[in-house]
Amino acid sequence: MDRGTDDDGGLLCLVTGASGYIGGRLVPELLDAGHTVRCMVRSARRLRDHPWAGRVEIVEADATDPEATARAMDGVDVAYYLIHAIGGNGGFADTDRKAARTFAAAARDAGVGRLVYLGGMDPEEELSPHLRSRAEVGQIMLGSGVPAVWLRAAVIIGSGSASFEMLRYLTERLPVMVTPKWVHTRIQPIAIRDVLHYLVASATLPAEVSRGFDIGGPDILTYADMMRRYAAVAGLKRRVIVPVPLLSPWLSSLWVGGITPVPGALARPLVESLRNEVVCSENDIARYVPPPPEGPIGFDRSVALALRRVRDADVATRWSSAAVPGAPSDPLPTDPDWAGGSLYTDERTCRADAPPERLWDVVEGIGGERGWYSFPVAWWARGLIDRLVGGVGLRRGRRDPRRLRIGETVDFWRVEEKETGRLLRLRAEMRLPGLAWLELGVSREDGREDGRAVLTQRALFHPRGLAGHLYWWAFRPFHDRIFGVMCRGIARAAEEDRPPAVVRTG
Repeated sequence: MDRGTDDDGGLLCLVTGASGYIGGRLVPELLDAGHTVRCMVRSARRLRDHPWAGRVEIVEADATDPEATARAMDGVDVAYYLIHAIGGNGGFADTDRKAARTFAAAARDAGVGRLVYLGGMDPEEELSPHLRSRAEVGQIMLGSGVPAVWLRAAVIIGSGSASFEMLRYLTERLPVMVTPKWVHTRIQPIAIRDVLHYLVASATLPAEVSRGFDIGGPDILTYADMMRRYAAVAGLKRRVIVPVPLLSPWLSSLWVGGITPVPGALARPLVESLRNEVVCSENDIARYVPPPPEGPIGFDRSVALALRRVRDADVATRWSSAAVPGAPSDPLPTDPDWAGGSLYTDERTCRADAPPERLWDVVEGIGGERGWYSFPVAWWARGLIDRLVGGVGLRRGRRDPRRLRIGETVDFWRVEEKETGRLLRLRAEMRLPGLAWLELGVSREDGREDGRAVLTQRALFHPRGLAGHLYWWAFRPFHDRIFGVMCRGIARAAEEDRPPAVVRTG
């Protein structure tokens, strides 16, 4: 694709992180602004079910691979860098540094006209490791030799953002909170709509503009203020907040991880960042970019908008769309030899006196508040154990109660494959001594004219070492109680033609 050939005068924009929270929302905004979009992702399948997938070009590349990144840059006018290894266990800063340098060098060599990077604020004080790494990436972009914009934002408020989910669950679940002292740190939150406004506008800034800009909403609040104001907007009783100086970032992350859907690996860098005061030190962006058409969105309105999206099940992207550090990402092995020769399988078949279309609706709606159709207490306990050992647990829920996309999460699973009406494959992201999948297939019973449906359910486990084999055989006696009941429960729900009772899982 040649640069500058767009008949409508738009630019060719390369978007990294398009399967993540920000990138997945930026792509349609750029398209609506008249630009052409190329998405750079490690797996093109992750974008297949997005509503805008047919309107973009998709290239597969890892930002740490110079050759693949160079190919993705061919003909690009503006490159958006929306990659960050938040929550990694040690070494995440090295990964960020390597990826940023590779990306910036590829942009320079390809003659890209502009780099745009969304990072955190850079206050003049000792930074948390998370903010320090993001600031380093910003400096790499500015020093790349390509005109660059580093947009520096504090807490982003929007349906599905990790910061919003953390705030929502803490406030809704705890009418009385004993909190660490960081709840009195000043913060300048910004609505996701305003962030997207500045990201899109940055594509057309003059070439001589190459610098960082602070962006924030009109309100400066403490985290305690944010919780109280959230409660007011959500119609909750006033929250009682009792700060104590004893909770370290590690203990705070356990506290947050135990109450919210945000796992400890992600909660810790978010909490550590809240130790720093993140308030705009300048508003120079106003010299180049006009404010959003309706003006900057205040905190109360941004919360109201986010809550409406959540309640209407209209959340475009979620924080959990990004891969969890340390979680398995291997695809289901089609040949056991590829997996080292061991692949345990529990396979069951159930028939339902219902059409296949109805059975598929139940399958695609599994998890979240609808639960797993067998022993809710057992699933809750498994989720709790996973949280206690540092896993994601069951609280991530679902983005949409009825429809799934490849790459998004369902409790402690991630959608690896979906063939509408026929197959749903979930890959486990709980802490396990091996790799696990749950596969649900729907078909029509042979020789039946009445449309009777058949559910094929497979649980697969590839053990890692002796611990993996012991794990499988230790839980093997419970499979009938869990997987057998689950298969029959899904079939029964299809026959009843109504969703199951809501199950609250931990």
